[in-house]
Amino acid sequence: MVIDLVEDELQLKKLLKDLFKNQLFASLATQQHARPYSNLIAFAATQDLKDILFITRRQTHKYANLLSNNSVSVLVDNRGNNDADFRNAIAVNAVGTAEEVKDSKKENLLQLYLVKHHSLEKFAHSPESALFRIKVKKYIIVRNFQEVMELKVEG
Repeated sequence: MVIDLVEDELQLKKLLKDLFKNQLFASLATQQHARPYSNLIAFAATQDLKDILFITRRQTHKYANLLSNNSVSVLVDNRGNNDADFRNAIAVNAVGTAEEVKDSKKENLLQLYLVKHHSLEKFAHSPESALFRIKVKKYIIVRNFQEVMELKVEG
């Protein structure tokens, strides 16, 4: 089901903003030698939901994978690891492309990230760390165990 009604789209955006505000971590999927590779990341999303931000060290598989293939997906969920999750949990898969932020927008995006993850300030400012932004193309939202919706993000 593709959401194209304005009211439903606004409700989905609110759901995403609430989820992203309350969750600190996500699973980032990249590829390594044409094989899937997953990583746990501390993330933040921009207010318009067009970008997801994270930081990684440059000397990691994650960084190398992102440079060789920037197509990624990010999974954010609110499961509590109990049976109620079948009814109540929400999982969101953000699909997009990742790029290292090096331009004039870096400082603003880094500050947005650090508002959520202030304890990572030293890590974020290390010369060995890189700020990445995922330009989200679409969100796939699953709730009530099998209710699937898609929200496309305008470029």
